[in-house]
Amino acid sequence: MSTNLFKVDTFMPRGDREQKLKQRGRVIWMTGLSGSGKTTLAHALERALFNSGHIVYVLDGDNIRHGLNKGLGFSEQDRLENIRRIAEVSKLMVDAGLITINCFVSPTEALRTLARTIIGAEDFLEVHVHCPLDVCEARDVKGLYAKARRGEIPDFTGISSPYEAPQSAFVTVDTSKYDIAFCLKQLLNAIEPRITL
Repeated sequence: MSTNLFKVDTFMPRGDREQKLKQRGRVIWMTGLSGSGKTTLAHALERALFNSGHIVYVLDGDNIRHGLNKGLGFSEQDRLENIRRIAEVSKLMVDAGLITINCFVSPTEALRTLARTIIGAEDFLEVHVHCPLDVCEARDVKGLYAKARRGEIPDFTGISSPYEAPQSAFVTVDTSKYDIAFCLKQLLNAIEPRITL
């Protein structure tokens, strides 16, 4: 890294931005297996928060890998870099007073701890979208589990790569037992006090 780089502090305090937007900047970090319903739930949450007057944006794993993180694979090192970049972008958005809903498998405690450390524990709301592997695999909306079972996708979480469920998530929703409407209500009840000024 160059030694000729100097961090420039913002001249607009985060609190001023939050007052203008009438919300607290936060990252709602959704973790769960592929097919658990993270993206569906994230977009339902985005719409609900937007309709109630919040400035909110979804960062989705597939979309990020088409742009910012294009070229990264799924090795341990690439997963780490993927999460690091996402966390750094999320930190900037929080500083701008925005709410981001991040949908990433982020399969290990170490990866989620990295994100929490970069973003800041106060601003990091971890949501575990719980859904058993067999249910996710039965849904297989993208056909990824079938490919992983055939060995066509290496390092696929839940099949050839482990998933570590959060031990102390901010909130856990179970999409195998409850519909999106119920899970959304559960999320809103938990999140709204943390984004309200």
